[in-house]
Amino acid sequence: MTDAALKTFSFKLVSPEKILMDEPAVQVVVPGEEGDLGVLKGHSPFVVTVRPGVVSITKEDGAEAHKIFIAGGFADISSENCTILAEEAIAVSELKQDDLEKKLADLKEDLGMVSGDHDKKRVENAIKVVKAKLSAVTGHLHA
Repeated sequence: MTDAALKTFSFKLVSPEKILMDEPAVQVVVPGEEGDLGVLKGHSPFVVTVRPGVVSITKEDGAEAHKIFIAGGFADISSENCTILAEEAIAVSELKQDDLEKKLADLKEDLGMVSGDHDKKRVENAIKVVKAKLSAVTGHLHA
């Protein structure tokens, strides 16, 4: 067994539809509601709310193998496991800046037309997710 294998833990990424990833990881960076959270083997038990953002998974070889955008959810962390239950998940490489900018413009237009607190909140949440996706693609914050 390699030194890296001794440092791995079980990582799972689950969406409402299916298990998206189930493999060993050396480190996972989770976009927690209170800030990013680095998870390594031996982490104290923790449950955290996840904000829209990018999960970075480092595999045994030390290479950052995956960057996956999640639209929120929960992470259940223990010394041997990290499971993220995501509302939506997509590889950052699959996000297209032009499509996201169009979607953001459409949502901002929708926001001006909706009435009622529930509908306004729904559109504001959708805007928050699209802005987070744009940040994942461009590498900088979108206000």
